[in-house]
Amino acid sequence: MNEKRRNANLVTGVVLVSFLLLMLIVSFFYLPYPPNKMDSVNTLAMPSMQHLLGTDNFGRDILSRIMKGSQMAFGIGFGAVLTGMVVGVILGAVAGYFGGWIDEIVMRLMDAKMAFPGVILALVLITVFGNGIGNMILALGIMSIPRFCRMTRTGFMQIKEMEYIKAAKSRGISDLRIMIFHILPNISSSLLVTFTLGISSAILSEAGLSFLGLGIQPPHPSWGRMLFEAQSYLLTNPMYAVIPGVMITILVLGFNLLGDGLRDYLDHRMPQREEEA
Repeated sequence: MNEKRRNANLVTGVVLVSFLLLMLIVSFFYLPYPPNKMDSVNTLAMPSMQHLLGTDNFGRDILSRIMKGSQMAFGIGFGAVLTGMVVGVILGAVAGYFGGWIDEIVMRLMDAKMAFPGVILALVLITVFGNGIGNMILALGIMSIPRFCRMTRTGFMQIKEMEYIKAAKSRGISDLRIMIFHILPNISSSLLVTFTLGISSAILSEAGLSFLGLGIQPPHPSWGRMLFEAQSYLLTNPMYAVIPGVMITILVLGFNLLGDGLRDYLDHRMPQREEEA
């Protein structure tokens, strides 16, 4: 039963993410209409053959904006988490491997970062530096640094005490080579799971900030911004709000299920590898 549930989570996550990833790829080559093209005659139109998902309050095609918005969702999600992972892994590796005062300084920095709620810190950074796409990725990336740093630090502290690491040191292999080629691959599966789950958090944070008007700015389409613009038309055209909300839900749920499925699969495979070894 547990095996079926693990497989179901992984398969469902792959299907949901793949569906939206396919839409992302198609959006680079084809859009039904220009996403920012306004049509004052067809404002708030219901779904039809001409506009499959209807139009918004400016007469813009919702399907085209949803497809274009997937570029923002995936781009910011991947960019933010990749930024946080790179910085977090470097800091965690140095702290966990060398320890001492270096570990103390890095962990106090992480404690100071975690003392501020992530969204509040992102709001402050965006307010100070502006709300461009690059600043959004930087702000959300800083939010995800501690989780990667702590995970990497713990893994390095455990693995550096193993016999094969001590043997590598005795053969004169440099610390940098040991960190990159001997320790880091052993925690790559945990980092992959954290990376996948972190994408869903980053996407949700971007949607929330855009909904508040502090994220992606017009005319760039953003699912969170579309929700904000649709709230005044919930009674006259509920589909306007439902569609971007559903897309956010599918993408966040897909990455969460994918991350859970990967974690369960890798945890299940670990005892088998130990037995084979």
